[in-house]
Amino acid sequence: MVTGKGGTGKTTVAAALALALAAGGKRTLLLEVEGRQGIAQLFDVPPLPYAERKIAVAPRGGEVRALAVDAEEALLEYLDMFYKLGRAGKALKKFGAIDFAATIAPGMRDVLLTGKVKEAVTRTERGHRVYDAVVLDAPPTGRIGRFLNVTAEVAGLARMGPIKTQSDGVMAVLRSPMTSVHVVSLLEEMPVQETSDAITELTGTGIPVGTVMVNAVRAPALAGARVTAAELKRGLTAAGLPADKATVKALVDEATDHRTRLTLEERLRGELEELGRPMLELPFLPDGVDLGGLYTLADALCEQGVSAP
Repeated sequence: MVTGKGGTGKTTVAAALALALAAGGKRTLLLEVEGRQGIAQLFDVPPLPYAERKIAVAPRGGEVRALAVDAEEALLEYLDMFYKLGRAGKALKKFGAIDFAATIAPGMRDVLLTGKVKEAVTRTERGHRVYDAVVLDAPPTGRIGRFLNVTAEVAGLARMGPIKTQSDGVMAVLRSPMTSVHVVSLLEEMPVQETSDAITELTGTGIPVGTVMVNAVRAPALAGARVTAAELKRGLTAAGLPADKATVKALVDEATDHRTRLTLEERLRGELEELGRPMLELPFLPDGVDLGGLYTLADALCEQGVSAP
């Protein structure tokens, strides 16, 4: 599962992770649960239906399939699976009974969403798991604890029956070694603080926390060197470029700002390291994130040892 503060590139990192885990002939499933169709936009494919579809070929073979999990469709699937309602279940959708159920039991949507994730993780064919890995583009850090723990709360309320069995099964998977929640951060103050808070919250729920994935890391342009105005002026003159006082001052100011930024980033990287979780870094893509950029990020993860079991 991949979470992170809004704006950190959570969906992009989840997509790159799915590609990396599928590399070398594996098969992964990439899921989203927030109804934003972010996966379809990243991979430049039509909006995802409530059906698993192949959306990409992974590096060195393998494939990525994707699914946009819809709570309404998940409930119909659940009712058909446990109560054999068939057409009657579809009639409930027509009359708005599903929205009614979600209103009187606000946590029910999250239970249905996590239930579908659990089903994909544990599904087998001919004695083998269908997917080598399942990646969930999960809700952001501000909601991830509640999203994952609500199933445990429902399990506590239901003493017996299919809902109890389903909830217990979901929590068994979420708290098992099969699951890891990876937290995406940037080397900025607010994302680092939210990363720390999320890890503390998740640890309290008993759900395994995986890596801190630092996104959009920029290579230092000056490598800590100090450039004087005189050096800049000589360099500009030698290159046949304007070397007036205003130009030189602007470049000195920019270099100073860059060094200040590097100092801040090193401090924030240290704060992330103090959280005691493994860290992965993904490079900043100056041209933005397109399909080619996703493969660049996937390659970066592979180079850092990311692979499916």
